[in-house]
Amino acid sequence: MYKGKPAIGYQNFEEVRAGGIFYVDKTDFIREWWECADKVTLITRPRRFGKTLNMSMTECFFSRKYADRGDLFSGLSIWNEEKYRQLQGTYPVIFMSFANVKASTCRKMEYKITELLARLYEQNSYLLDCNILSDNEKKYFHKIQPGMGDEIASGAVNAISEFIYRYYGKNVIIILDEYDTPMQEAWISGYWDEAVAFFRGLFNSTFKTNAHMERGLITGITRISKESIFSDFNNLKVVTTTSDAYATSFGFTEEEVFQALDDMGLGQEKQGVKKWYDGFSFGSQTDIYNPWSIISFISENGKYKPYWSNTSGNGLVNTLIQGGNTDIKRTTEELLKGSSFEAHIDEQIVFEHLNGSTNAVWSLLLATGYLKVLHVEPVNADDEHDALYTLALTNFEVKKLFRNMVKGWFENSTAAVYNEFIKALLMNDVDAMNEFMNDITLHVFSNFDTAKSASPKDAPERFYHGFVLGLIVALEGRFQITSNRESGFGRYDVMLTPADRERDDAYIMEFKVHKPAKEKDLQETLANALAQIEAKRYDADLTAAGIEPARIRKYGFAFKGKECLIGAGT
Repeated sequence: MYKGKPAIGYQNFEEVRAGGIFYVDKTDFIREWWECADKVTLITRPRRFGKTLNMSMTECFFSRKYADRGDLFSGLSIWNEEKYRQLQGTYPVIFMSFANVKASTCRKMEYKITELLARLYEQNSYLLDCNILSDNEKKYFHKIQPGMGDEIASGAVNAISEFIYRYYGKNVIIILDEYDTPMQEAWISGYWDEAVAFFRGLFNSTFKTNAHMERGLITGITRISKESIFSDFNNLKVVTTTSDAYATSFGFTEEEVFQALDDMGLGQEKQGVKKWYDGFSFGSQTDIYNPWSIISFISENGKYKPYWSNTSGNGLVNTLIQGGNTDIKRTTEELLKGSSFEAHIDEQIVFEHLNGSTNAVWSLLLATGYLKVLHVEPVNADDEHDALYTLALTNFEVKKLFRNMVKGWFENSTAAVYNEFIKALLMNDVDAMNEFMNDITLHVFSNFDTAKSASPKDAPERFYHGFVLGLIVALEGRFQITSNRESGFGRYDVMLTPADRERDDAYIMEFKVHKPAKEKDLQETLANALAQIEAKRYDADLTAAGIEPARIRKYGFAFKGKECLIGAGT
């Protein structure tokens, strides 16, 4: 069924078809999009889900540049209908991509956009020789240069749409791929407001007030809030990962994946592939697979690796979780342990809220493919909140990404200190634990106090969650790691239950922050932590599980600022 050479990195439809590259037929997208007849369509999908290839396919189908290239679609589903064979190659098409518009300042970003616009005009320079432009319009044409002012750049696509219309006598189809890449970079680099002002003008002129646009098609990873850059748009159809439209057009269905595995002699790996790479869902269509991972798996002759998570684009996710508040780190702990959680999701990503709203972060992670939907509680007429989603990590590949991301937080000059602390813990060496933990509090966990919205009162809990995340990635598999949160940092405890009870002891840890009004020094805080372990009988579950009391190690952790004191209980 699926013939061709399995190869990654191809985003040009003509190259794929002419070069005999492995391809799963997604040309039904053309039919669905055309028959929906929406004036402007924005489709969001995670990275590496074939957005660019589908946009290239759409260009090849409609563009007059490919009027004689029906061979590219021969044998594909779109070519079965005569009316679509007649439609192929009959429209002028403007195709732009913002995928490479990444810059550290707004000025550099705007320059890259003006370079793209200048290239667009250069590609259509034949318009200058056709006697369809006035002298003033020709002067305007020559003003479209890299570095041009915002006032010229914002109307550039609108203007050339009219010029092209005059030449062909037909309105243009405008395709914009990866529209939100520069917006994500703007948020990370701190020039969000400036970028919003620039793109609001450009997008309104290109897609809203453009009288010579037949259809507009936009793709990206996130649905940036309408108020940010699509203000006053009344002609925009938004299709997100929870929409049913185009549900099978991006990504591979399970049927397509399993057929490909059979055709490539890897049919015996179906269940392993499902565990590693399944889990995405678009609308009501479940069991969607990431094409990049599947093609890479086939290309590597069946080697299981985190292919998708090793591609670029993890920077924003890493920034949000590493600098996130207590709730974000607490939930990350649960996700790494295989649990799910509930959150109210608003699919309109408001980047301005990412530093202050936990749910905004989960909304972004759902849109970008790191989380999957297990269940949705519908919104009723009287509900003031957004829909309530039950979410979990998408698949095993994504879980490995999260684990490696947390490991990366410790991969610096003090990583060895954390590893030495773990060794001291397992050797029950309290003196060494104290030495190494004080180094950790001074250096390693400063990483977890970087969020712009972080409150000083939040710092102890943020430290705690960073510590637990480190335990999870360092000791996962060797211990079952659980944490009990009754009410506030003073009542936290961590429990390590050994997988091999003959080799390892069990551990209970209680964390307390020094309270000057109630405790004279850290020694008293430590004594209170150890007393709480006994008073609350935190060892009850361990003894009930058959672990001998002598094999249960109890430690109190007392904190005062960056100072830490650890002591062992009986």
